[in-house]
Amino acid sequence: MLLRVLGSAAGGGSPQWNCGCPVCAAVRSGAAPPRTQSSVAVSADGNRWFVVNASPDIRAQIEAFPGLHPHGRRETPLEGVLLTDAELDHTLGLLLLREAGAVRLYATPAVHKTLSDGSGILRTLERYCPVEWRTVVPGAGFVLADGLSCRAFDVPTTKRARFGTGVDDGRVVGYRLTDDRSGGTLVYLPGVQSLTPALRSEIAGCDCLLIDGTCWRDDELMRLGLAGKTSREMGHLPIDGPDGSLAQLPSLGVRRTIFVHMNNTNPILLEDAPERRIVEDSGMQVAMDGLEIEVQGP
Repeated sequence: MLLRVLGSAAGGGSPQWNCGCPVCAAVRSGAAPPRTQSSVAVSADGNRWFVVNASPDIRAQIEAFPGLHPHGRRETPLEGVLLTDAELDHTLGLLLLREAGAVRLYATPAVHKTLSDGSGILRTLERYCPVEWRTVVPGAGFVLADGLSCRAFDVPTTKRARFGTGVDDGRVVGYRLTDDRSGGTLVYLPGVQSLTPALRSEIAGCDCLLIDGTCWRDDELMRLGLAGKTSREMGHLPIDGPDGSLAQLPSLGVRRTIFVHMNNTNPILLEDAPERRIVEDSGMQVAMDGLEIEVQGP
């Protein structure tokens, strides 16, 4: 299984247009690389690709990745889009795919309803091209392509639903993808509030884990005076702390762990930051836009 990190930052990217925090200032000065909003592309053969989450930066992300460039006049290797939730930084890019002959969309009923009756993104997209909705049921496996299977799993959250539709089950999911030939497993989990026993079992023993790295500290945004909520209150488990992801993940037997969806305030975005060294000394990794991985089995 092949994976390409299209975007590694949280909503707003890095730098964020209205932010002058130390990380954003470093990016603008050229001391740190910019990052687009989180999304990945996966493929079993390098020819047919599936994008997980369609960020507002999807056009630039496709142009930066030759694997997603058209082979003919309008023949594209993009087979479909999988959604983990209905957040704007994961779904606005759907509107930029309006030139497609059709968009194949994998989403739970809760996410589909939010995009149809809440934000209206799907209703707008359907005015431009057909949308082929493939229902995703947490816990039920399905085949994405020859040699590539997938299972979504529910990710509990108390984060406020901005477009409340009365449907909570499946509001946020992660994906476990399996290369049926090599047995290699990839878990994509860009948003997680707590590593519950059920989530730990979904992660345990996978070959590659891409996990929520939004904030280093739980009170990161509060310390900077940028928000009045903690990372957990916004639906994201912090990396640091006695019960943060850095402390919990080593016991799960994951072969390779990579943080994605980093907020523009997170100091791990700076290569010379002590927080970055802590992550790397633990054997884990901070994703960059353009990172390519071949996920192999045991």
